[in-house]
Amino acid sequence: MTYVVTENCIKCKFMDCVEVCPVDCFYEGENMLVIHPDECIDCGVCEPECPAEAILPDTEDGADKFLELNREYSEKWPNITQKGDEPDDAEKWNGKAGKLESDFSANPGKG
Repeated sequence: MTYVVTENCIKCKFMDCVEVCPVDCFYEGENMLVIHPDECIDCGVCEPECPAEAILPDTEDGADKFLELNREYSEKWPNITQKGDEPDDAEKWNGKAGKLESDFSANPGKG
């Protein structure tokens, strides 16, 4: 099992999860974070830290489709180890459906 970042992180990107990760397995995209599944030690400390509830074990319903997205972009995006600033309009995007299809950016973040 590993943890994955799911669709609700898109355009929310709160980053509370980053600083609690003991193995620094978060990677930053322009508008979301991902977890490197081979680096995640399945400790679960990140899951309750996410205000958007966007982090799930890959065994949860619907999380499996995000496993490959997390794997792919954790190989392309910069590693992040400190919490950055969330977008000014993060709360507006929290809970919106369909963000993966309409709002996902493959561009890397600042790192």
